[in-house]
Amino acid sequence: MTHHLPSDEALVPPCQAACPINQGVREYLFSIATGSASEAIKKIRETNPLPAICGTICAHHCEEECRRKEVDQALSIRGLKRFAVENGGKVEAKMPPADPEKKVAVVGGGPSGLTAAWDLAAQGCQVTIFERENALGGAVRHFIPLYRLPDEEIDRDTELLKETGIECKTGVELGKDYSIADLKNQGYKAILLALGLPLSRTIPISGIEHSKVLKALPFLWSVKREGFRFEGSPTVVVVGGGNVAMDVARSSVRSGAGKVKVVCLESDEEMPAFDWEIEEAKEEGVEFFTSWGPECVLEDGEQIKGLKIKECTCVFDEQGRFSPEFNEENLADVEGDLIIFSIGQGADLASLKDEIELNDRGNIVFNRDNYATPFDGVFTSGEVAEGPGTAVQAMASGRKAALSMLAYLNGESFSVELMSEDQPVEQLDQQVAEKVKKLDRRELTLVDADKRVTNFEHIEYCYNTTEALDEAKRCLGCLAGADRIDELCANCLTCLRICPYGVPVVNEEGTISIRREQCQACGLCMGICPAVAIEFNSDYIESAASRIEPLVQEIAGKNGNDQPNLLVLSCAYGAYSQPDFIEKYLQNPPSNLRVVRYPCVSKIDSLHILRAFQAGIDGLIVAGCREEENGDCPFYDSSFWGERRVQRARQILEEIGLDPAKVVYGSLTAAEIADFDNFIESAVKEMEGAEAAGSETE
Repeated sequence: MTHHLPSDEALVPPCQAACPINQGVREYLFSIATGSASEAIKKIRETNPLPAICGTICAHHCEEECRRKEVDQALSIRGLKRFAVENGGKVEAKMPPADPEKKVAVVGGGPSGLTAAWDLAAQGCQVTIFERENALGGAVRHFIPLYRLPDEEIDRDTELLKETGIECKTGVELGKDYSIADLKNQGYKAILLALGLPLSRTIPISGIEHSKVLKALPFLWSVKREGFRFEGSPTVVVVGGGNVAMDVARSSVRSGAGKVKVVCLESDEEMPAFDWEIEEAKEEGVEFFTSWGPECVLEDGEQIKGLKIKECTCVFDEQGRFSPEFNEENLADVEGDLIIFSIGQGADLASLKDEIELNDRGNIVFNRDNYATPFDGVFTSGEVAEGPGTAVQAMASGRKAALSMLAYLNGESFSVELMSEDQPVEQLDQQVAEKVKKLDRRELTLVDADKRVTNFEHIEYCYNTTEALDEAKRCLGCLAGADRIDELCANCLTCLRICPYGVPVVNEEGTISIRREQCQACGLCMGICPAVAIEFNSDYIESAASRIEPLVQEIAGKNGNDQPNLLVLSCAYGAYSQPDFIEKYLQNPPSNLRVVRYPCVSKIDSLHILRAFQAGIDGLIVAGCREEENGDCPFYDSSFWGERRVQRARQILEEIGLDPAKVVYGSLTAAEIADFDNFIESAVKEMEGAEAAGSETE
């Protein structure tokens, strides 16, 4: 996670600020939108060592703050991450040489421990992971059901982690096979306890010890790892309203339960489980009894008849703390053959009580400012330290603990209090939001409920390429757009007149102010500014323009026939980002033609066109999108402004004695882009026809 001291705070897109590990969302969405899943996964892995896990089950806190919500709906960021993982290819894991003087042990192979291990190895530490189970992954591997997270997705991440040189010892348990003292005797200079919360909690009610009363985590384990299935289609009562309870309920449906009923203290609005988990459970036939709490198990010898429940009138006190109150007079019975409690989790620390300090609640004592325990060189992170949370929150905890461990190894101090996370840019101005084009969100497709309840196959389809391209280009590119260069600006008001979103304004000093935090990165103002007083915060435009001269020179060196040397400046979205176009015109182009793609032709400057002729190109083609055929273009009037740039370039070429007909503009439908050779042929004929007509005139 990127952190700064308070004096060096930086603004970032809200999605990035909301992500517990500070993932740079905007940049990898841009890579996906322009057809480069391979570049996207590289960018993701810069800050996220577990992208397959996150792309499959992340709680996507980023989407909650996406500014696109103020226009229509948030980006499907998690779904796009999964697309990058599945289509971006393998990323080579590179780590610096391990320093034996920085030998560290990470106890626990869940998201927190794995993230800490990755970060420590990236800083040159010699890292060993100790995991008590036979495979890495922790809770996400052993408790999250296969229909949500297949083992193959976890393996994608853990196998790459092993390839970095991090040593992984599985099937060894702290407190049983080795001790903290043993680790210190083996030369480990720092030790991280990322043990998770593997124990399920219950409550002391009558009948709780009955054999027909189960606990959530052992049940999920037996279903996932041992293939447990019910006999006789029992009615199952699940107690709890969180995400684990939803996993239990939905796993029960798939395991052969005749009926599944969820009883929870919270009301419909208060349930802590994610909304989509609850909705999907309802689709699968799960019944809900909200605002009820357990009174006692209804025993019937070796069997049970169900659960007696009482009305819960209030779950939280005035300070928002968990403090349920009940109406003891309002009781009811919920019939059931088996009850599974899913009301909380705890740590398994009994075997470590002589080596670590525990508080009166049995939790590890540690300094929340640096994750250090009272024992020198011993740290803790993840759910065992922070309490229950999402996988990505556990990853963030592991990352902070790793920073503290690094400081310890280097003889430096560390304090969370002295760190300030990047600050999110403000929300969109309502008037700006109203002017942004509305583009429907593409939801990930789920397997039909009647089919998915019959097995534990993954229930969610990944995006296909077209779906991913369309969804990714909905990104507003927060903070990627225009900035005013004060010393060049003549305050001519051109940008104010051109901007379709009303972003530039006249400030109190009477000068132009381009509100960077409101800019939609369309690029119109940059190309039209007569004083060249506007620059982009991102390198999207300059990165494209910088490729013009090298590619012109490349053509000159490879084209050995009589064909004219051609350069195409095209859009990078939609059909221009499809794999067929990229393979044919970017990766294996004709010897006489090269393509430079811009994130919309409205961002092409007339000077970029002139740069190509200065470098010696024979002809140049600007290829945009026909907007009436491509209504999901995120920008306004891109064809109009692309053609205006071409007209201006033609005018300048004519003024300096060059043939303006050597520049051709075309707005293409998706079908015409798919037949791009035909368009190129037509453009060349247009150039040649204009040249011939000019010769006849002379």
